[in-house]
Amino acid sequence: MKLEGTVVAAHGRHYLIELADGSTLPCFPRGKKSELACGDRVQLERSGEAQGVIDTILPRSSLLYRSNEFRQKLSAANVTLAVLVVATEPSFSDELVTRCLVAAESQDIKALIVLNKCDLIERLPDAEAALSPFTRLGYSILHLSALGEVDALRTQLAGQTSVLVGQSGMGKSTLVNALVPTAGARTREISEALDSGRHTTTHATLYRLPDGAALIDSPGLQEFGLHHLSRSELEHGFREYRVWQGHCRFRNCRHDREPGCAIREAVEAGDVDASRHDTFLRLCQQSRE
Repeated sequence: MKLEGTVVAAHGRHYLIELADGSTLPCFPRGKKSELACGDRVQLERSGEAQGVIDTILPRSSLLYRSNEFRQKLSAANVTLAVLVVATEPSFSDELVTRCLVAAESQDIKALIVLNKCDLIERLPDAEAALSPFTRLGYSILHLSALGEVDALRTQLAGQTSVLVGQSGMGKSTLVNALVPTAGARTREISEALDSGRHTTTHATLYRLPDGAALIDSPGLQEFGLHHLSRSELEHGFREYRVWQGHCRFRNCRHDREPGCAIREAVEAGDVDASRHDTFLRLCQQSRE
């Protein structure tokens, strides 16, 4: 008999599926190739009392993932909100934030930037200055300390299927533990169910929140490749370009050195952040390569 469920954890080709009654079942995909992400809805069949086989991935509303020239790394499926976690300490990469935002924009996923460790007052001005280009673009930035009060973030997560994304050391695990008091126990349960032999926080895990929302904790990262996006998709991901799109002299303008480029003129006038535009050009170069 066919069953349906949601991928709530993954380790290699081992997946933990949450069924409609709230129980979980360790499963494997059919065949050698596996393209499942945490948050995927799937159809499966039991292959024993305590194991199943995944037959089908049901249609996704969104898929957040990164890629380099060799492979893709799926982060989360069917999410409605990407929560980008940065901190006052250690310093964060504003380019990595840009890349994450472009990936979210390409899937029409709403984005929220969380500035963690705001209790480190002396570090706060530098962190806010680094985030100022995103503030000017209208991205929401939430200030908090995961060791203090997280109700403001909990409010933002209500009714959403969210994924936490961020560099290692930004305090994502502390945030998860503050939002989901049973997260530690849940992680140990998943490790035992998947017989992974290692801590599963190196892989994405989905937690249920009390109000019916869901929160996916993804592994800390140091890079976010976007090789899977075309030039037009990359351009769409930079929301500041939209007011000038279609106003360049040449229809196939690359926004680099072409004469009459409206976006380049906006950069020179200070209306578009120069460092973000440089990131766009680098991403386009990587896409061509």
